[in-house]
Amino acid sequence: MRDFERIFWMVLDSVGIGELPDAADYGDVDRNTLGHIAESRALEIPNLVRLGLANIAPLKHQAPAAAPLGAYGKGVTRSPGKDTTTGHWEMAGVWLDRAFPVYKNGFPKELIEEFEKLIGRKTIGNKPASGTEIIKELGEEHVRTGKPIVYTSGDSVFQIATHEDIVPIAELYRMCEIARKLLDGPHRVGRVIARPFTGTPGNFIRTTRRHDYAVDPPKPMLMDVLAERKVRVFGIGKIHDIYNGRGVEEYVTTKGNADGMDKLTAAVSDRKSGLIFANLVDFDMLYGHRKDVEGFAKSLEEFDRTLGDFLAVLNLSDLLIITADHGCDPDPRWPTTDHSREFVPILSYSPGSGAGVNLGVRDTLADMGQTIAENFGAAIPHGTSFLRQITGQFAGAAR
Repeated sequence: MRDFERIFWMVLDSVGIGELPDAADYGDVDRNTLGHIAESRALEIPNLVRLGLANIAPLKHQAPAAAPLGAYGKGVTRSPGKDTTTGHWEMAGVWLDRAFPVYKNGFPKELIEEFEKLIGRKTIGNKPASGTEIIKELGEEHVRTGKPIVYTSGDSVFQIATHEDIVPIAELYRMCEIARKLLDGPHRVGRVIARPFTGTPGNFIRTTRRHDYAVDPPKPMLMDVLAERKVRVFGIGKIHDIYNGRGVEEYVTTKGNADGMDKLTAAVSDRKSGLIFANLVDFDMLYGHRKDVEGFAKSLEEFDRTLGDFLAVLNLSDLLIITADHGCDPDPRWPTTDHSREFVPILSYSPGSGAGVNLGVRDTLADMGQTIAENFGAAIPHGTSFLRQITGQFAGAAR
């Protein structure tokens, strides 16, 4: 018998909750995404607080819940790195021995030349940059010359930006597929990302036809073992791309957080069992990387409002897990727009169990994946399940 027929897993992209012990190795001492946003002003996030968010770590203007509705704790990223792929892979039970490569000075000349040869075009850019800023800087030159904009960031990414009226979307995707094959061995970046945009000089905007090309995760990971048990996994947002499609045969993309929450809510009616796994990307893409503290704050409040409605439609046999994959502290005290090496919050809620349970500090993000795996009668290589804690049996299931 399963404890829960359905598990909804929400990843609030970049919503970290304080520096990890090894933050100094990443230049991230004192970075705290949620903590610094909470310092900026009083946040209206009553539903997250009721679940136990302010019980995990101090948040200014927020009192810890006297009787949290959910179980609460925080997770350590054991793998080196602080990017989307690293965080999501570890949640699914994959530990990395070394971080994916990053390129603080752009990609090697010989690598770019080989890429240009394979796509039959010269490129421009080749440096770390904000995606919105680089199309402001180089978009007009791209439109004039047809040369794709290649850039990276503090993450392990090879990003290609092209105007949809200049380079057909199918051609941009083909370039990304070529780059994905090229970027192997020591240059095996976590993701190649298509970044299409449209508009006119001074008014360029990125479109929703972004596509990520990830490397294939090692086996076995969570979606592999769920597939073996015939457990359906439904991906919302960029989940399908992060795991390179493996074990996530059913999926939808999203236009933003609101769209993601609409699709999560629709899944309550449409899907009676299995794992519904969503990434809500606006926190990271629109606010963290753009150093927009107030925008980030408003986005958290908007999410909290929709969360209240979502909690009301859950059944006794449902489990909700809310977490993050890393931080992206937008506080202006740090000039960088990169991700930050932080703990991630862990909140779990079911109308039928788990209220007030302190999950403590989890040694790896894989504890969440192990909890989901155990619920469906499976196991993944790493992580300690907290399923027995939230169902009131308290035995734990270390593996």
